[in-house]
Amino acid sequence: MLRALVAALALVGFAQQATSQTFSADELARRTIERRAVEAVIWGIPAVNYDLMRQAAIHEAKGAENQIVYWSRLPSWKNQTLTPNPDAVYLMPFFNTRAGPMVLEIPPASDEGSITGDIDDVWQVPLEDVGPEGIDKGKGGKLLILPPGYKDKVPKGYIALPSETYGGFALLRTILRGGTDADIAKAVAYGKRVKLYPLTQAANPPVAAFVDATNVVFDGTIPYDLSYFQSLDHIVQTEPWLERDKAMIDQLRSLGIEKGKPFSPDPKTKEILDGGAREAKAWLDARLETLLSPPYFEATHWALPTSSEVVEEVVEGTSTDFAKPDSYPVDGRGITSSIAGKAEPFACLPAMVSDCGVRMPATTSSPCALTRNSP
Repeated sequence: MLRALVAALALVGFAQQATSQTFSADELARRTIERRAVEAVIWGIPAVNYDLMRQAAIHEAKGAENQIVYWSRLPSWKNQTLTPNPDAVYLMPFFNTRAGPMVLEIPPASDEGSITGDIDDVWQVPLEDVGPEGIDKGKGGKLLILPPGYKDKVPKGYIALPSETYGGFALLRTILRGGTDADIAKAVAYGKRVKLYPLTQAANPPVAAFVDATNVVFDGTIPYDLSYFQSLDHIVQTEPWLERDKAMIDQLRSLGIEKGKPFSPDPKTKEILDGGAREAKAWLDARLETLLSPPYFEATHWALPTSSEVVEEVVEGTSTDFAKPDSYPVDGRGITSSIAGKAEPFACLPAMVSDCGVRMPATTSSPCALTRNSP
């Protein structure tokens, strides 16, 4: 029996040797890196998009984590937060719970205004919606965002939001009552009732820090080049590995991305990563073209961005934190996320509130939009 096993292994070894002889060691290494780079791009888009917005808040808007970015006027082209509504004032609290739970206070809806939006983790999986249709039912409240593995008792009076990541953000909007400067100022003033502070300071909450991003280019669009992997590395270094994603640990290690180690690819690897990112973009674009539905209106070139089957699978996954044991639609998530990652004017992310027949978790508050298919 042992002799037969040894013989079988020898045959396998010879077969592998014969196959590998068609590729040089350098070529195999290059192909591995490029192949894994493509998959890393498709897999990581939601987290990279978050990191790019976080960077914009810090570097362009001159803010910091646990502060609230807002727009004091209606959106212009400088607001690249992915199809913002032109008639709403936006606020984006960026939180980090590494030092402990954070409190996000939402004011109650009234004649003066209301807040609508949602709170997402780094992977843009919604922790909860807020507003008249959210968990607070328009009554406002104190939402307590908990760090991964938090075990302490939640104090009374708080709505607990457990999160699998330390970082995250909320995308909130206040709806204008009219289009005048006074209406805008009133909506901004109402939005500034939102508060963000550590639970440890709940007895005497500090004044929330608001950072006006109106006059800066606030860009979260996906770059399909080396900088994509730099953002992905930041996520790996600062966030825990989720159980569902552990298969990517070795994949990213082969690209030079490993927790606790600096990401410093050599010039040759940088070139390969650039090529992999471009190939991933080409794949996403090609897949999107095949998923475009029939024309929304007959004899036009307008269509829903992706097929309903893809959307529904991604929606189910994000709304349940991918709880279904035999489904993890990484490809579908990448395709739908990449639509908004281009910041095209007629596109939607899987993280939008949609009126397309399914509810999509919101990273923007735009309705499900249409995209134009080329004639």
